[in-house]
Amino acid sequence: MCSRRVISTLTIVLTLLFGSYQSMAQDAAAAGGDAAKGKELFSTLCQQCHAVTDEKVIGPGLKGIKSRRDEAWLIKWIKNPQAVISSGDAYATALYAKYQPLVMQSFPDLSDDDIKNILAHVEAANAAPAPDAAAGAAAGAAPAAASSDSPSGLFIVVLVALLVVMVLVLVVLLALVTILSKAVGPTGDEAGQTKSFSERLKTSLSAVASNNILRSIVLWLFVFVVLKQTFDGLYGVGISQGYAPKQPIAFSHKLHAGQYQVNCNYCHTSVYKGKIATIPSANICMNCHGEIKRESPEIQKIYKAIETDTPIEWVRVHNLPDLAYFNHAQHTNVGQVQCQTCHGEVEKMEVMEQRSSLTMGWCIDCHRKTEVATKDNAYYDKLVALHKKGSKEPLRVANIGGLECSKCHY
Repeated sequence: MCSRRVISTLTIVLTLLFGSYQSMAQDAAAAGGDAAKGKELFSTLCQQCHAVTDEKVIGPGLKGIKSRRDEAWLIKWIKNPQAVISSGDAYATALYAKYQPLVMQSFPDLSDDDIKNILAHVEAANAAPAPDAAAGAAAGAAPAAASSDSPSGLFIVVLVALLVVMVLVLVVLLALVTILSKAVGPTGDEAGQTKSFSERLKTSLSAVASNNILRSIVLWLFVFVVLKQTFDGLYGVGISQGYAPKQPIAFSHKLHAGQYQVNCNYCHTSVYKGKIATIPSANICMNCHGEIKRESPEIQKIYKAIETDTPIEWVRVHNLPDLAYFNHAQHTNVGQVQCQTCHGEVEKMEVMEQRSSLTMGWCIDCHRKTEVATKDNAYYDKLVALHKKGSKEPLRVANIGGLECSKCHY
């Protein structure tokens, strides 16, 4: 009877929770756009020229854009701004006169719903409380929701957490019902006498503890776990895989190398011609940020470094021990190895981290598998000819001394 009541209560609660979630989803759809989808589109297509605030980047800030222009006009403008200007629209003509010779790029492939989602994201971003307001709210009043797309995600997390807790409570209740029912029910021993629950529990534990096979299994499992953890710890000494330190300036490789497709060589100037890749100077940053997002707090840190003639103290992420020799140019230029081979998909990293272990075994395994880039390189012609005489396999790094100790340890 108890378990039935628990299951019935759990069913009612879940029904109410899912009903609330569906109501929230319907309210979001009726609002005219999906801010979550709009955020993704905005970061891909709009962010390089516009800010969701009133800050000017290349084009004007978008804060309050729906109050300046109606939705139908905005859809036409985003799909084909040149056509709106050519039609003689006064607002479009004035906007062009202010920003000429720059003209906004056309996005004819965006659907009406896509544009509505972008506009919903802009409104949601501006509905978020300012940092000072949030700090004031912490002292007394509760702060408003950060954005219109966050409650749905938070609701799902809370829903899953409640579900897990309820299932655990149900399991515990059922276990307690089972244990109590056995404890209350009389159990006779060989002489027909009744034993209490504590006596039966003590007898069961004594039987388990006196079982030699079970004790041996537990002992060997314990020894195995301890040894495994010990050797895993020893093998992990000096390995920084997954290391992602906080940098003095929040630089996004995902934005620069991914979205804007800036070549690695632009910032790391010696990656194709030197032993080390080097880190960019502040002057390289100013090639773009002398005009773009100058008022950003992170960009202001670069200005301050230049004004005070203080180098930016970037934190090194990838670091080999001093006993190992590695040459970037030998790999990237001669070997034509892609940066992602060692550093991972940098163009997708918001925060730079060490993806590979960079251990000696990892390097040797790469040398055994990697074919030498011999095409259009006469230096390897004789080596390729000699290799073909004794093997049908392609020429790999291991065949030209890639496994010799003195190549990396000198």
